[in-house]
Amino acid sequence: MNKKIVIIGGTACGPKSAARARRCDQQAQITIIEQEAELSVATCGLPYYVSGVIESRLELVQRGPDFFKEVMDIDVLTRTRAVAINRKARRVEILNLAKNRTATIEYDKLVLATGSTPLVPDWKGKELKGIFTLSRIEEAQAIRQLVSPRKIDKAVIIGAGLIGLEMAEALVSHGVEVSLVEALDWVLPALFDFEVAAYLAKHLREKGVKLLFGQSVTGFEGDEKGWLSKVVTENTELEADLALLAIGVKPNTGLAEDAGLSIGSTGGIAVNTYLQTSDPDIYAGGDCVENVHLVTGQKILAPLGSTANKHGRVIGTNVTGGNESFPGVVGTSIAKVFDYNVGRVGLSQSQAQQAGYEVITALVPGYEHATYYPNGKDIMVKLVAEKANGRLLGGQVVGPGDTAKRIDVLATALTFGASVDDLANTDLAYAPPYNSALDPLHNAANVIRNKQVGLARALTPLEVAEKIKKNGAFIFLDVRSPAEWEAFRIKAPQTKLLPLRELRTRLDELPRDAEIVIVCHSSVRAYQAQRILDGAGFTNVKFIDGSIAAWPYELSFQRPAAAAE
Repeated sequence: MNKKIVIIGGTACGPKSAARARRCDQQAQITIIEQEAELSVATCGLPYYVSGVIESRLELVQRGPDFFKEVMDIDVLTRTRAVAINRKARRVEILNLAKNRTATIEYDKLVLATGSTPLVPDWKGKELKGIFTLSRIEEAQAIRQLVSPRKIDKAVIIGAGLIGLEMAEALVSHGVEVSLVEALDWVLPALFDFEVAAYLAKHLREKGVKLLFGQSVTGFEGDEKGWLSKVVTENTELEADLALLAIGVKPNTGLAEDAGLSIGSTGGIAVNTYLQTSDPDIYAGGDCVENVHLVTGQKILAPLGSTANKHGRVIGTNVTGGNESFPGVVGTSIAKVFDYNVGRVGLSQSQAQQAGYEVITALVPGYEHATYYPNGKDIMVKLVAEKANGRLLGGQVVGPGDTAKRIDVLATALTFGASVDDLANTDLAYAPPYNSALDPLHNAANVIRNKQVGLARALTPLEVAEKIKKNGAFIFLDVRSPAEWEAFRIKAPQTKLLPLRELRTRLDELPRDAEIVIVCHSSVRAYQAQRILDGAGFTNVKFIDGSIAAWPYELSFQRPAAAAE
């Protein structure tokens, strides 16, 4: 008798499960149940549909029901909602939304790919027209109709996560004035540490995005026609014709809970490595399940299309008799934000410390390829490692240059438990158009190795800013050239210019008992200066990680900048 496989959910994990199951078993009866009218919608592309980079909504629909039936012999029930699971009878109760008619469908193996839902707090005025989330193609189309041709002037995005930043770019591209409200203290607070986020925030401000941190929204106000007119926060009121709620998602677990399946501590459906739920004949994958974080071993949510598709392949294999496992994730994310490419993997420094790790870090500015090859673009790398053994814990890469390949290298390294020693000696591709002889990842790994053995000692930009603010008694030694000094510098009364080329001959200008913090453009010269002073017997010398290139605060500009290192 042919196996009956029923799949609830038709976005990413569900269709992938179905396609894989069919390839593994040509006789199985496979049915996908999807409550929306369309199947396999590429929801990750919605911001680009709003911006117009993707012109037609049809480009976001990867496969239709006809394809699944004609090519894959898979039945698809669109505009159909699964309303209950009878585990004892192995039956799913379904509702045809168009006809308001109920029916049942039997299964031997059941797959839950129910996805997630955007968080919408119970704020006053949330029912006003002009307030959106972004999880469905219809929402993206409604926003696009307001901005192209432009019918609105001001938008407020609530939440500075990846969706919020991608949508800021999409709206600005249509000439809309955008304010971004974040309850925490910097952009991408769940992904990036402060220094990296601040580097990105400067770019957002340059693009005209107004950033409001540390403010929680309390409600909305509307006009006499029921349209949004204001977004109200704890501290202010913002005029707005459109508001986007982008504060996160929650897994859709209602069906699973009602059926008595186990829910994990994260709020997602609990699954084993084979993606089976607490009922061995019911599998689950995608946004609705919890995953193992390969760095910490802890359970997390990972609502990404990439993860959902990997889940789908595993599930499709196993519901047809296979024995494939899914080990977990390392928290890889990347996004395009205006002219910057922003990516991260593993743990941030703050997350690692909260997890109980004693960490060592490096903040290294660099270029996407050889500096002498034309048109190179900047990137900045932050590495986080375990202090005791150098095991990599995470990385963040931001800038207009190529960050994606660095994030992918780090994702691979973290997956296999690599250390900074491993990374420093990884045989990455090199030719001037593609990379430097030492990739910025190599440099960052070597900075950590130098710190481990005591050759390098550094303070973060935040630590130096605090010392300056408190008017601390230290020498802020700038070892750049006079031309660079005259062009721009970090504002600090403790600053002293002493170019690196003159340092060895002017050591007597520096008190040997003073604390000295060294700065240059990207820390290369600052580290060299620290070693010179160490060798001359100075005992309290450090440099600033990343130096001016990574400085997230205001600089003092005198005239156009000279070429830096």
